Amino acid sequence: MKKNRLAIILTIGLVFIAVLMLLFSGTNSTLNSKDSDFAVSDTSNITRIFIANLDSGQILLERGTKGWILNKNYKAQQQKIDMLLTTMLKIKVRGPVSKASHASVIKRMSAIGMKVEVYQIAPRINLFGKIKLFPHEKLTKVYFVGDVTQDNLGTYMLKDGADQAYIMYIPDFRGFLSSRYSPIEDDWRDHSIFNKNLGDIKSIQVEFSEEPYMTFRLDCIEKNNYRITRLADNYVLPVYDTMKVLNFLTSFNDVRFESLLNNIPEVKRDSIVASPFLHRIILIDKNNESTIVKTFTKSKYSPLLDYTDKLVPIDLDRMYGSINDDKDFVLLQYYSFDKLLRPVIYFEKRD
Repeated sequence: MKKNRLAIILTIGLVFIAVLMLLFSGTNSTLNSKDSDFAVSDTSNITRIFIANLDSGQILLERGTKGWILNKNYKAQQQKIDMLLTTMLKIKVRGPVSKASHASVIKRMSAIGMKVEVYQIAPRINLFGKIKLFPHEKLTKVYFVGDVTQDNLGTYMLKDGADQAYIMYIPDFRGFLSSRYSPIEDDWRDHSIFNKNLGDIKSIQVEFSEEPYMTFRLDCIEKNNYRITRLADNYVLPVYDTMKVLNFLTSFNDVRFESLLNNIPEVKRDSIVASPFLHRIILIDKNNESTIVKTFTKSKYSPLLDYTDKLVPIDLDRMYGSINDDKDFVLLQYYSFDKLLRPVIYFEKRD
């Protein structure tokens, strides 16, 4: 009996020692699980993402009922949001930064790195991952994103409070990840100008500065009932082509600019905006909120020859745009805007 009791005690002791050895070996391993835990296992419960660095500024992304909001003011570009969330989900450790290069990596990171904060909905009580009670918003991850590795296939990252930096990557992706953590507001802005359904539109006015007799206003009176007024003489079209009207109105469902130009030199921007506009579009929705876009000629760096061998000094593919009283200055493509720039004669019904 005593021998059995002694055997049991020895067995328990050996198991206890083995558990301790496993715990300590895990703690002292090269890949400390706490310091290398960058991935977010469930991105659907992320509520906020904050990214900042010393030079470029900072951005705050917040999940809303109708999509993500940027800096509490703009709609965020969904494609970039999806890419960032995918990165946070799939990111993995390629290995720790070597001792030889660790100091220089950290020094470089402190100068050009981005600080990332991730907030999620987490339960205050979590029993074995099965019972989750009292959900609340919680700061779950803070880390720094640094430079790219020499082979351009990894990105240096460091958890807040950790001593060891790691090289991070995404399996089956050849490239670096730092560009996905941009702290620049313009990089995250949604490019939508007009995003209205047919039933949302109250009126649209299109002005042609060089052809004022083509300027008009289209009023949506009720369903399938419209009024088109030529503004040069306030002449109301007695009949119009309904299909052309519907095609025109539905063209405002998804119109985007190519790029933001808010950072161009102020002198150049002021000069362009002060010049005569090409077109002006004023859309008023059913909530009486207006969107105003003015377009301007864009010069070519190198004039082109037209079919008569004459030099064409303007860009035939793109033009400048000013949105809502110069709140934003953008680059527009004729390809996207031509369908909006219909003259009043376009709607005239012909037998």
